[in-house]
Amino acid sequence: MSIIVTDTGFGPDTWEQGYTAFGEVTNDVTALDVASDVNPADIPLSSSLKMVRVDFPSSHDGRGFTIARLLRLRGYTGRLRARGHVIADQYAMARRCGFDEVEISQTLAARQPEDQWLFRADWQAHNYQARLRGQTNAAI
Repeated sequence: MSIIVTDTGFGPDTWEQGYTAFGEVTNDVTALDVASDVNPADIPLSSSLKMVRVDFPSSHDGRGFTIARLLRLRGYTGRLRARGHVIADQYAMARRCGFDEVEISQTLAARQPEDQWLFRADWQAHNYQARLRGQTNAAI
C-alpha cells in the first residue's frame, strides 16, 4: 500500500480510477502512468485527463521534474503525482516543478517519517530563486 505525501503530511491514496500506461493511450484516458524517459511533448493532454503519475525509478533521476514542469507549461491543470524514489529532501523541488503530491512506499515512509516531509512542506517560503528576483512567496 502506498502513502500519499502532500503539504499537510501523509495520507491514504484516494485515487480509485486506475491508470493507463503511456503506450496504451486512448482519447478518453482519465489517468496516465508515465515513465521518466517519456518526452513530455508526446503526452496527450485532453479534457478527460484528470491525473498524471510520473515514475521516479531513482532518487538520482531528475527527469520526472522536467516532465512535471513542461506539462504545467503546456497548460495541464489536473492532478500531478510523483511516484517512486522521491525523498523528503526533494519534496520542495517536486512542488515547485508542479507536482501536487508524492506517492511513496511504506518502507520509505518508515525511513523518512512524516515530520521530515512536513519540514519541507512550506516550499514557497524557501524559494531562493524568487528571493533573488525580488519576489516573496512566489512559486517558480
